[in-house]
Amino acid sequence: MKWTDIHDIAIELCDAHPDVDPLRVNFVDLRQWVVDLPGFDDDPDRCGEKILEAIQAAWIEESE
Repeated sequence: MKWTDIHDIAIELCDAHPDVDPLRVNFVDLRQWVVDLPGFDDDPDRCGEKILEAIQAAWIEESE
């Protein structure tokens, strides 16, 4: 997975952190959790706030 695979990342985050409210996750933790996902293979430094916002929004949608 790459940073641009926002929907896939959101699904994986739902599976990896089922008891976490995505609205309460700070971007520092979110970034680390994405980097730690199995199958994630992208440069950790290529991530910006807009990507994290999109991932968080997709995660919120996926968890509903």
